[in-house]
Amino acid sequence: MAQTLECRGDACPKPVVLASRLIRGLQEPEDVIIHVDNQTAVNNLTAMAAGFQAEAKSQTLAPDHYIVTVHVTKLPAPDRPLAEPGAAPAATAGPGPLVVVISSRTMGQGNDELGAVLMKGFIFALSQLPRRPDCLLFYNGGAYLTAADSPVLEDLNKLAEAGTAIFTCGTCQNFYGLQDRLAVGQVVNMYQITEKMAAAGTVLRP
Repeated sequence: MAQTLECRGDACPKPVVLASRLIRGLQEPEDVIIHVDNQTAVNNLTAMAAGFQAEAKSQTLAPDHYIVTVHVTKLPAPDRPLAEPGAAPAATAGPGPLVVVISSRTMGQGNDELGAVLMKGFIFALSQLPRRPDCLLFYNGGAYLTAADSPVLEDLNKLAEAGTAIFTCGTCQNFYGLQDRLAVGQVVNMYQITEKMAAAGTVLRP
């Protein structure tokens, strides 16, 4: 038997997230076949398969159509993090809250268009983690991401529905003229933001 995923048109990291979720939910060893439209997705899925100690083979059907077949012979623990081949066990997060701090509409430095794509992928990945963040803090340019018409609102709403608290700096909203455009979470002040960061067990900054 085999399970099939159609991921053409899905941006990174969605193909890996969906394939990983499917593999973790398997009831018995079987093949997982993923259709993607770029070589980067093939490479990422191959690395993911190695993390599951599974063999992956790929085929190129067209310049924008690739098939990756992951041969799963051993079922993983449902919530076990993926292992990098040959790597030491990953460190566990601290005992306190997991807090994510986002201070820009883009991720990384360089090209802003690429940075916006990376930020969208990052927030989607947060919504798929086995342990969801306890709190997301948005300030400076990050305030745009919680405003109406933000490209990441769907994933932020999913996080909020799952129990993640989402806070946006009020001073930043005022500075950028976003006072009436908050679409998810609530407005806080810098003292509250500092409190959340100080009490965190782990702080992530994309």
